[in-house]
Amino acid sequence: MDLTDIPDDAYDGTKSPPDPDALESPESLFTGGATRERLLDVVVGLRTPTKVSTVAERADCDTETARDYLEWFAEMGMVHRHDGRPVRYERNDAYFQWRRIDRVREEYSEQEIVTALGDILEQLEDYRARFERGHPDEVSLVDATRAQDLSTEAVWEALSEWETLERRAALLDAARRNDLGFSRNPDPVDA
Repeated sequence: MDLTDIPDDAYDGTKSPPDPDALESPESLFTGGATRERLLDVVVGLRTPTKVSTVAERADCDTETARDYLEWFAEMGMVHRHDGRPVRYERNDAYFQWRRIDRVREEYSEQEIVTALGDILEQLEDYRARFERGHPDEVSLVDATRAQDLSTEAVWEALSEWETLERRAALLDAARRNDLGFSRNPDPVDA
């Protein structure tokens, strides 16, 4: 018998085949995930106070379910509730920053954090020397493009990488100090 053959006694013929209309729709398979995960995905993107109905629509769930989860997220500190009519919710950046710090502290030893921070601080010094400024926000893209004889895209990529390193250094330093008051827009890290 071939592995793809169905034995004669596997189907006795008394059961009817499945009703295609009773199966899950293909659209529901693509919206994917449990309601809580979909709502969490939406919450992560809430940069401004947003109505419950809008959150429910984005998460593809009913308004009451969204309201219940948003209240729970508010109790956990993940979102800020803005009272009024209508009630609105906004992502709590401090919560997500705390989670990032906590995750770094769980995944890496203090020595690994200090070593990574040292490497990043060296790279930051290289950028400061290269652009003769203390922070990427102080660099004129136009002036740097002319001075370094590079394309605008190349300078922009360098400045973006510098900004990323600044944020990573601030995160690692906060994790090293176990500073839960990590600010969203940190001051430049002194090397």
